[in-house]
Amino acid sequence: MSAIEIRRAQRGDEAVIVELLRELADYERLLERFYLREQDVTRDLLGVAPVMRCDLAFADGEPAAIMTWYPTYSTFAVEHGIYVEDLYVRPTLRGRGIGRALLAHLAKRAMQEGVKKIEWSVLTWNGPSIEFYENLHAERVDDWYIYRLAGDALAALGEEAREQ
Repeated sequence: MSAIEIRRAQRGDEAVIVELLRELADYERLLERFYLREQDVTRDLLGVAPVMRCDLAFADGEPAAIMTWYPTYSTFAVEHGIYVEDLYVRPTLRGRGIGRALLAHLAKRAMQEGVKKIEWSVLTWNGPSIEFYENLHAERVDDWYIYRLAGDALAALGEEAREQ
């Protein structure tokens, strides 16, 4: 196996981050929703007050994978968590333990910081990823649905607040 290096993304990584996330959007059949630009990465992932974190994995010095994540908090359980927004390993490098290494890296950090859970979503058709996660002994949460308010529905609801 090639040498794997994992590190926090830093200034100068913007193009690599956009490239890897564009590849993920293509894999997930979501390119029509992909708007991320380097200046967005600079502001939102690498800026003074980042809205999410980004870790990169390199195999023999070449960009191999990306993971973006952000902290969460459960009020009922009074516990800190982490939500993984994106996890992507380049297809030619899959099966070499890079995805597992990225999640292990995050799990180690979580344990050091007292974080109690790491969560993420996976597309229902993505069998290889589902198998990968289940091999990690991750539990699928079947008693919750994900809802999204966006576009016209979001605007319409927001208009209600303006009228009050």
